[in-house]
Amino acid sequence: MNFNIGKLYFSATPFAFWLGVVTLLAVAVLCAVAIYRSSRRWRTGLLEAIRFVTASLIVIILWAPQIREVKEPEDEPMVLILYDRSFSMETVDAKVATIFGTVGDKKIIPRKDWVEFAIDDSLWKGLEESGDGTKVIKKAFSVDDSNKSKNRPGSDYYKAIQDTLEEYDNLKGIIVIGDGDYNTGDEPLRVAQVAAKRRVPLYTIGVGKTAFQPDLEIISLSAPKFGIVGEAMQIPFSIRSSINKDVKTVITLTDKTSKRIESKQINIPANSTFNDSLLFRLDDKEREYDFEFKVGIHSSEVITENNVQRFKLNSRKEDIKVLVIDSRPRWEYRFIRNALSRDPGVDLDCLLLHPKLGAGYGNDYIQKFPATFAELQKYDVVFLGDVGVGPDQLTVEQANMLKGLVENQASGLVFIPGSQGNIFSLLQPDPKDASKPITELADLIPVILDKTNSKGHRDAKPAPLSLTDRGKGSLLTMLGDSSDENANIWRRLPGFNWYAPVIKAKIGTDVLAVHSSKRTANNQRMPMLVTQNYGSGKVLFLAHDSAWKWRRGVEDLYHYRFWGQVARWMSYKRNRAAGENLRLHFSKDKPKPGDRITVTANAFDKNGAPLGIEGSVTVEIQTPAGKVITTDLKREEGDWGAYVGYFDILETGSYGITSYTSVDPTQKVSTSIETLTIELEKIGQPANFDMLKEVSSVSKGKFVTGDQIPELAEMIKNTPIREPEPTTTDLRSAKKEETSIPMWLLGSTIGLFAIFWVGRKMNGTF
Repeated sequence: MNFNIGKLYFSATPFAFWLGVVTLLAVAVLCAVAIYRSSRRWRTGLLEAIRFVTASLIVIILWAPQIREVKEPEDEPMVLILYDRSFSMETVDAKVATIFGTVGDKKIIPRKDWVEFAIDDSLWKGLEESGDGTKVIKKAFSVDDSNKSKNRPGSDYYKAIQDTLEEYDNLKGIIVIGDGDYNTGDEPLRVAQVAAKRRVPLYTIGVGKTAFQPDLEIISLSAPKFGIVGEAMQIPFSIRSSINKDVKTVITLTDKTSKRIESKQINIPANSTFNDSLLFRLDDKEREYDFEFKVGIHSSEVITENNVQRFKLNSRKEDIKVLVIDSRPRWEYRFIRNALSRDPGVDLDCLLLHPKLGAGYGNDYIQKFPATFAELQKYDVVFLGDVGVGPDQLTVEQANMLKGLVENQASGLVFIPGSQGNIFSLLQPDPKDASKPITELADLIPVILDKTNSKGHRDAKPAPLSLTDRGKGSLLTMLGDSSDENANIWRRLPGFNWYAPVIKAKIGTDVLAVHSSKRTANNQRMPMLVTQNYGSGKVLFLAHDSAWKWRRGVEDLYHYRFWGQVARWMSYKRNRAAGENLRLHFSKDKPKPGDRITVTANAFDKNGAPLGIEGSVTVEIQTPAGKVITTDLKREEGDWGAYVGYFDILETGSYGITSYTSVDPTQKVSTSIETLTIELEKIGQPANFDMLKEVSSVSKGKFVTGDQIPELAEMIKNTPIREPEPTTTDLRSAKKEETSIPMWLLGSTIGLFAIFWVGRKMNGTF
C-alpha cells in the first residue's frame, strides 16, 4: 500500500501496513493503561511517550519511508550540438552530402568543412519552431588552435559530453558530430551510460571514411641514447603502410653535421606494419650527432609529414667491466680472453676454476669469485663457460648472486656451455624441493636442454650457423658494414663440430641463429644463438664453443668484432646514465606520448656496497614544458640496492632526468629522454563510427549520416519535453537506492529502548 504525508512517501506491503497499524494501536492502548494505573502519571507519561516513539520508529522502518521531491528544471528545453574541432578533422575524405547542395566542383572536402555545413542554422531551425521553447546551442570541443605540430590537444569525447550534462538540466538531446577518433580522456561509452540514466539521448553524426588514407608512417624508432666511438649503432624501426599494394622504397639515415648518409632498400607489404633496423657506424671520435631518419615518399601518399623523424645522440668511449669464468682453458676461453683483453674499451677479469690445477694465475686473473655484492656489482657482463655448481666450481650461493646481478643490476650474462656438461649441474633438483632446480640461475638459461645427454652432440663434418630473419638485422650478428656484406661473411664462416643438446628455445626469447641442418623433436631448426631480457638485464646463449674458428684466414677480425659487440650490447642499458654511486636505466629510450616509463636505479654507499634500507633515491623530472616533478623511488626487496619508480610521457620533447641518493646528494646523475614526434592527433586516420554507434545505442539515441540530418531534426522536434522525474531518498539509508538500515537509525531505536527500560526501573514500574 502506497500513501504519502506531504513529501513523506511510504511504500509498504498490505501485510506490513496492517501489521504496523495493529502494532501502534496495541502500543497506544498499553501506554494509556500504564498511565492510568500509575501513581506518578507525569513521569509515567513521559516514559510511555518514549515507548510509543520507539514503536513508531520501528513501524516507519517497516513501511519503507522515502522523501520524494520534484525539481523543476531551471533551463528552458535545449538541444546541444557538439562538434569536433581537433586536428584529425583536417583530413580530406568527407563526401559532400546531398543536402549541402553543391560545393563548387568538389565531391570530397575536409572533415572540418563538412561539419560547418552540417551545423548550418538552416538544417536545425525547425527545432526552435517546435512551439515548446526549445533552443539550439552549438559548441565546439577539442579545439586545436595551437598552430603547432607539437603537443596538439587530443580528442576528448567523454569530457565534452560530461561537461554538457553537468551544465544543462533540461536537455532534449545532445547531437555529437565528429569522426569518433578519441584519444584522450575516459571511454565515451561510460558517459553514454550517464546520459541514459539522465534520459538524455545522444544522437551522433559520423564524418569521414572508416579506412586509412594511403600513407607510410614511421610509428616507432628505437634509437639509442648514446653510441660507442668507432662501433656500429643499430636503429630498429617500424613503418605502417595503409597502401593497398606492396611498396618498394628506400630509408635513409642522414647525419646532418657531416652530411654522411646510410640507406637501405625495403619492401613493405600492403596494409601492414614493417619492422626492420638500420646500421650506422660512428666515427672514431667523440661528438654529438644530429640524425634525420626518412622514408621515401610513395606517389599515392596523402600525408608526407610523418615520413621523417629526427633524433640526437652522443658518441663516447666506454670502459666495460667484464668477468670471464670457466673451468678449463679450452680454445673458446683462450680466444675470448685474448679478444677482450686487447679491446681498449674493456677492463677484463678472468676466473679459471681448473678442477686439478686450481685457480689460474697471470695478468687479468682473479683467484676467487667475488665474495660480496659490492665486489660483484661492478661487472657489466659475465661470461659463464663450461662451469656449474659443485666441488672446485661455483657454489649455489654464487650462482644465485649471478642471477641477482642480471635481474637487479642490469648486467649481461653469456652462457657458453662445453663438452664437460657442467651447465647441467645448474639444473639438478634442489634436495629440499625436487620440483625446483638447485640454483636460481637455471631460470636464466634461454633454452631447454636435453638432460639425458649432458655431453652434447659431436658431428664429424663441421656445420655452420644459419641466421634467422631476426638475426640478419641484429647488431650482435653484424660482422660487415652492410647487410649484403654481412650475409656473405656468415656464409663463409667456418662451422662447428660440437654443440649443446638444445631441445627448443623458451617462450619470449629471440633466436638469432640456428643449426644449418639439425632439427629438434618438433621439426624446428635447432636454436644455436639465443638472447632474452631478464629482469633489468640481458642473457645470451651460444650452443657451440667454436667461434674461435672464425679467425681462420682473417685472424681477429670477425671473432673480436662479435664478442666486442656482445659486451657492448649487454652493457648499454646499464651504462646509459652512470655515476660513482648511482646508475639509472629506463624501460624505453625513445618513448612516445602515452607511454609509461619505468625508472630503475642502482645505488651504492661510499664503499661501493649496495645502498641499505636506510638510504633513499630521489629523481627530478623536468618536462618539456618546464615543470619539475620530484619523486622518491621505491626500494626493491633484496640486497642489491635497486630502486624503482614510474612516470608518464604526456608531452612531446625532451625530459631532463636528475637523480641523487640520500648518502651524498651532491653527487648527481643527469641524463635526458627524447620522445618521438608522434602526435595523438593525426590526419589520415580512419573515422571511428563504431564508437559513435555504441554511444548512441547505449543512450537510446541514434547514429545517422549527413543525408539523414533532416530526419533527425524532425524526430527531435517531435520529441515531447520530458517531465521532470522526482528524486527519491530512502530514509532507511544514507545513500539513494539502498535498503539497508543505517547505523544512526538502528542506534537511535536501540538507544530509545535503553532509555525506556532504565526509566521504568527508576520509576518503579515493571
